[in-house]
Amino acid sequence: MADLMGLMKQAREMQQKMTEAQEKLDREEVTGESGAGLVTVTMTAKGEIKSVKLDPSMMVPSEVEVVEDLIVAASADARRKAEAVQQRVMKEAAGGLQLPPGMSLPGM
Repeated sequence: MADLMGLMKQAREMQQKMTEAQEKLDREEVTGESGAGLVTVTMTAKGEIKSVKLDPSMMVPSEVEVVEDLIVAASADARRKAEAVQQRVMKEAAGGLQLPPGMSLPGM
């Protein structure tokens, strides 16, 4: 019975840590860039885009395709950074949790 109580306590603690981790991912922002900083995309660690900034020199009608490509590249850069933050935050949240061999948490 003590094992079951300990397991339930550990599950409650893990649930709290995961809730806190999700909240942290909502707050943390990353910025991706392309074109040597001509385009930047800022998003939350969960992947919600918050802003896109374009250098004014990019506002040339003949450069529309280049701008589009740079936005895609900056978004991909930000997404890679967001995924790295997700990995770090979820690993921190799972710290100390004794999982059975071969079992892992989603996002880890």
